[in-house]
Amino acid sequence: MRFDTKIAVLLRDDLEPWQRLNVTAFLVSGLGSQLPEVIGEPYEDADGVPYLPMFRQPVLVFEGTKETLTSAHTRALSRSLPRAVFTSDLFTTGNDHDNRAAVRAVSTGELDLVGMAVYGPRNAVDKVLKGAKMHP
Repeated sequence: MRFDTKIAVLLRDDLEPWQRLNVTAFLVSGLGSQLPEVIGEPYEDADGVPYLPMFRQPVLVFEGTKETLTSAHTRALSRSLPRAVFTSDLFTTGNDHDNRAAVRAVSTGELDLVGMAVYGPRNAVDKVLKGAKMHP
């Protein structure tokens, strides 16, 4: 099935493997919490045990340089696409309150982005991700 929309995560290419997984998990949680249209129906196994719903479409993961991520962030902002960000400062905080304070303390152009999730029309997301490559 081809979707008209795209869910994408862009990670900085210098992250450690554990950081890539952690950042991806945090970023997509932001999209799922604010965009009900990206969530499918709940699951249930053959014994009737219920499971939480998940995204209704694939999440594509990309990587790029710090500069690629900064450019993608600028393009996402200019297109007003729903987005979530993860900055390098968040690796040193231990809770949601401190995470928000760390992002709030830095101006938009100075954010040290290590990851970003974005959702929107397929073509618009593709333009935001220009220069990024699929994560290996």
